[in-house]
Amino acid sequence: MKKLIFALAVSVAFFSHAQIQDSVIQKKLYVKANALFLPIGMLNAGLEYQLNEKMTLQGEVFISPWKSFAGKYAQIYMAGLDGRYYFKEAFKHLYVGANISFARFKLQKYNYWSDEPTQYTPQSPIYPASDLYQDGFSYFLGATIGYQFHLSNKWNLDLYLGGGTSQSYYKGFHKYLGIRYDTDPDRVYNQSGEWIPYRGGLMISYRLK
Repeated sequence: MKKLIFALAVSVAFFSHAQIQDSVIQKKLYVKANALFLPIGMLNAGLEYQLNEKMTLQGEVFISPWKSFAGKYAQIYMAGLDGRYYFKEAFKHLYVGANISFARFKLQKYNYWSDEPTQYTPQSPIYPASDLYQDGFSYFLGATIGYQFHLSNKWNLDLYLGGGTSQSYYKGFHKYLGIRYDTDPDRVYNQSGEWIPYRGGLMISYRLK
């Protein structure tokens, strides 16, 4: 909760700074889609709006609709906001930013991809890890670094990577038996926290105005 409050405070400071620096400029708006995910049936799209000469705000969604992808659960619905600062000018060259995102998921975590026997507690049944999946939600707080290649008056390429802390709350299920493998009388949800890269790619950007 402290991390979330801190992120909101940083966001307020970011917008206040943008308003103070604002001048009479033509505000640009780009719509964009991630070229790396479209070929595999995942949508990562966004809108990036110019706040002032060097700062922008990007709203973004990521949708992975796969109930099964290579035999794994891979349903993810994610939305986030990115505040960006460009060292030269908005939409050109190197930038850094701060991000906050939220996700709803039903997936199989990477450490459950093997058939290794897994036991949640000494009293729990033993299952192959690959028969188990997680159903829950997460919030992410992190930083972004990227570079925009200016192609023409209308087109850009946005290469970026972002990472930070992931805080997840989920229930674990057996995908064939339909029962929880992580039963614990003292809590409803499992909780995990990790430092991970959680966004990135190559966005094809088109200027709307």
